[in-house]
Amino acid sequence: MTPDILITLAIIGLALVLFIWERFSVDTVAILVMTAFMLTGILSPAEGFAGFSNPATLTVGAMFVFSAAVFKSGILNRLGQFLVVTARRSYSMLLLAVMGLAGMMSAFINDTAVVALLMPVLIQVSRDSGISPSRLLIPLSFSALLGGVCTLIGTSTNLLVSGILSDQGQVPLGMFEMTPAGLSFLAVGIAYMFLAGRWLLPDRKLKETVQEDFGMARYLAEIRLHPEAKSVGTTIDESPLVRDLDVEILQLIRQDGALAFPMPYTELRAGDTLKVRCDVRKLEKLAGRQGITVRGDLGEYEETGAKLYEMLVTPGSPFIGRSLAEIRFKEIFRGASVLAIRSRKTVIHERIGRTILREGDVLLVRAEARILPQIKESRALLMLSQASSPTLNLRHAAFTLLVLVAVMTSAALGWLPIVVGAAAGVVLLVAAGMIKPDEAYQAIDWKVLFMLAGILSMGTALQKTGAAALLADSVTVMLGSWGPRVVLSFFFVLTFFLTNFLSNNATAALLVPIALVSAESMGVSARPFVMAVTFGASLSFMTPIGYQTNTMILVPGQYTFRDFLRIGTPLNLLFWAMATWLLPWFFPF
Repeated sequence: MTPDILITLAIIGLALVLFIWERFSVDTVAILVMTAFMLTGILSPAEGFAGFSNPATLTVGAMFVFSAAVFKSGILNRLGQFLVVTARRSYSMLLLAVMGLAGMMSAFINDTAVVALLMPVLIQVSRDSGISPSRLLIPLSFSALLGGVCTLIGTSTNLLVSGILSDQGQVPLGMFEMTPAGLSFLAVGIAYMFLAGRWLLPDRKLKETVQEDFGMARYLAEIRLHPEAKSVGTTIDESPLVRDLDVEILQLIRQDGALAFPMPYTELRAGDTLKVRCDVRKLEKLAGRQGITVRGDLGEYEETGAKLYEMLVTPGSPFIGRSLAEIRFKEIFRGASVLAIRSRKTVIHERIGRTILREGDVLLVRAEARILPQIKESRALLMLSQASSPTLNLRHAAFTLLVLVAVMTSAALGWLPIVVGAAAGVVLLVAAGMIKPDEAYQAIDWKVLFMLAGILSMGTALQKTGAAALLADSVTVMLGSWGPRVVLSFFFVLTFFLTNFLSNNATAALLVPIALVSAESMGVSARPFVMAVTFGASLSFMTPIGYQTNTMILVPGQYTFRDFLRIGTPLNLLFWAMATWLLPWFFPF
């Protein structure tokens, strides 16, 4: 084992630890890995930065723009309306409709965008029909993952693998090369969920109101200030209520009934009525001493000009890893306040401003209607309380879909490389006014692009130093005597197992070079081994952290880690058996 191999394996080992630790974001770890390879001399600057110009990276960026253009056209509205109508008939029909639609859409549109579009619709359907969201959101996420393996553009992992193959002198993946096997997995996944998985889904009912759902009964109060109150004559920021008792003033009503917007410099007066967020029980104990009257039982939360909304911290949100105080939430969104945070394990009511936000957290936000467009445009939060999308524009929808079909057709028939067709399609959409240039820039998840560019360096380093050959030799020595089918089965199970704890793209970048060398040493076609890694990287069902759509539904669906294990493990084992026997049939050795 050479020093270069030792350094390469040490850097990759450290990366795996950082991926699992989740202290740093995936894109940050990927760039750290790329930089480490260049600093140690394993890769030259040209080799290290090659990921930024890789066709896979550029194509993924273009497909983000296509997804945004399709969404903007409003054509997806009708699908949400269809689900609302279907829910009135039966749960079984709704389940099939959700999985069928999500699977179909995810084959051509980014799966995260599909879940972000349909999740608010399904939560609203749940409130209207009485069907628990926990009975719908896992099927939504799983079918979005399954749809993504049906075409080359279905998920960034497929494009990443295709880019790696091209870099290694192999034939890149075709537009519909994965479709027959992908549709087989999708069909079996829907059948599993309909016949068996539905009985394993938890049934956790939503409360009648958002306020009850977040347990706000003891955290919303109304305070009346008497003349002797210590806070009278002080500004809100200097008030003992705010400074000493961690009270957040949501609305201020003067004695004459006039509303005053509560700013830090607003002066409090005798006779003011304050609607506040605080621990009511603690406040009641101090009521007499503070010269205030407290009413804690507010019933249904209503006030002029403001309502309560549930908002999800989306994948890639700039809020991730930061507190509300760091973000300066109330300064950015004037007219909005966070009343509670539902994290993966609990609902947080106190010291909200200091709580570090995580991907998938749900915020209970009190907001005035005028501020909602600004929140939606920020793309940092996804509105769960309202299922809204742009008005249908038939001309825009037809043109956008026509361009998307042209891109896929040109790639499928070999007229243009997918990266060239996708880039030309984006230019055409912008030139025709289907999407504005600034909207196109905003649609791109730059963290994903940096992550792809960074982790591509892992495959390059493995191949260049001979580490891939060393690891492949270990695989073939251990399993080669059993035949290529067993080796393929090993790559599939290893991939889907690692994907449940690492980034799916990082797993694919790590294992594809090893699969290529393994196939070469066994004297068989590399295609089935590569496909085992490609499919296994996207079929992540056993944990909520294996894929970002699973993370997105974790809190809104009130799921636990155990729910994913109970429902996803049988499905992963079923797909393992399928892959072992099905993939060699579609992709012969």
